[in-house]
Amino acid sequence: MPENSPAPYVHDPGHSPYTPLGEAAAEDLIHGICFKTGPPRTLGAELEWLVLDAERPWLPLPPERLTSAHAAARALPLNSRVTVEPGGQLELSSAPAASLTGCVEGLRADLTAVRGALRERGLVLHGLGEDPRRPLHRLLASPRYDAMEAYFDRTGPAGRAMMRASASVQVCVDAGYEEPGPLGYGRRWRLAHLLGAVLVAAFANSPGREGPYEGWRCARQGIWSDIDPRRALAPPLDAAPRAGWVRHALDTEVMCVRRPGDGSWAVPRGLTFRDWLRTDGAGPGPAGRRPTAEDLEYHLTTLFPPVRPRGHLELRMIDAQPGEDGWIVPVAVVHALFDDPEAAETAYRAVKALADAYGPRCAPRNPLWRTAARRGLADPDLRAAATACFDAAAEALPRLGADASVREAVGAFTERYVRRGRCPADDADDALVSGRTRAAVSHAPAAVEDTAPAAPRRRPPAAKGPRP
Repeated sequence: MPENSPAPYVHDPGHSPYTPLGEAAAEDLIHGICFKTGPPRTLGAELEWLVLDAERPWLPLPPERLTSAHAAARALPLNSRVTVEPGGQLELSSAPAASLTGCVEGLRADLTAVRGALRERGLVLHGLGEDPRRPLHRLLASPRYDAMEAYFDRTGPAGRAMMRASASVQVCVDAGYEEPGPLGYGRRWRLAHLLGAVLVAAFANSPGREGPYEGWRCARQGIWSDIDPRRALAPPLDAAPRAGWVRHALDTEVMCVRRPGDGSWAVPRGLTFRDWLRTDGAGPGPAGRRPTAEDLEYHLTTLFPPVRPRGHLELRMIDAQPGEDGWIVPVAVVHALFDDPEAAETAYRAVKALADAYGPRCAPRNPLWRTAARRGLADPDLRAAATACFDAAAEALPRLGADASVREAVGAFTERYVRRGRCPADDADDALVSGRTRAAVSHAPAAVEDTAPAAPRRRPPAAKGPRP
């Protein structure tokens, strides 16, 4: 989501980025760039962190301190790309790595450098899925974020909370082979969505203390699922991956239309990208023109499903993790379950049986994902599936060349949380009750400024939907 990140989509040489698109050309363009197939060879991770005062972590930071911290991080000679989220969260995005060891070592070195620069300013990085500090303000002002906030405000406060308070570990894996099989892109696309609920539950680290997500282990997931009726939704899995994603992308509303040189961007209401393609440039289309390939590519950056195809697959459902190296476990587990054929097959069987019992509705608004966000691994079905997946990952990591420290971290997490039906959010609650940290004063869904629209209080949905 950082506006200063390079566009993840590459222009198709057959389409000029500035020539108006027809509907067929737009479908071809998305079809050609969403899944780049081939042997799974690379791995990447994007780590979002809250920036806290080292001595008084429960207090919001003044904007000037946050801005100084971001500038210090950007000035470092890092291999990772440093970006900033709207609420001031700091993100490090690794370069694609040829191995798990390369990914982990590169991020570790960069994090060490960033932590050192922040420590000189009395600041620390903190891994938590949702910022508990009050009040929350948007640090970044730009046409993109102004338009995004205006768009999300139409459906309630969840959009502002997502922009200002959420932090995650995003793991990126190659799409896979064109051919069928455990490493084929079709199977990996389906596995990502079925496994996603287990990852939400196992790594839940944003406990809700009040409001619509009270009692949830992963309030961040609740916020993401409520930002928009379609924008954070996965496509139906009964469609072929490319066709399903093309249809989903074109039938999602346009969030904003950029106006070069203008400080404000249009925020159309109820206009899908397909609608815009069908205008003649003088009718109801925004900005009095038809969309271009550049507009389409930008539209794709405003879609936030739990699994986003960007040539590779970006898994976006994992909360930021506690501790300096807590992020290593989800990166290692995802890598093992996707890139080792035996582990991939074991995980697929475990999560498919679980998902089949909950019905076919799209993630993250289906009963399985909602149960994962509400209960974490306290749900016995999710706990059983997670145990099978973590055991498969542990067996695969030596085959993938993982070093002893990574294997030990995965093993320790499995014993501490998975086998006990717990998740990091349970420790956050323990810390809150015992008073071991004042940084966790509250884990309610993020409060926003008084200008945010009020949302009616909702009862959390039932833990499980009816089973066939």
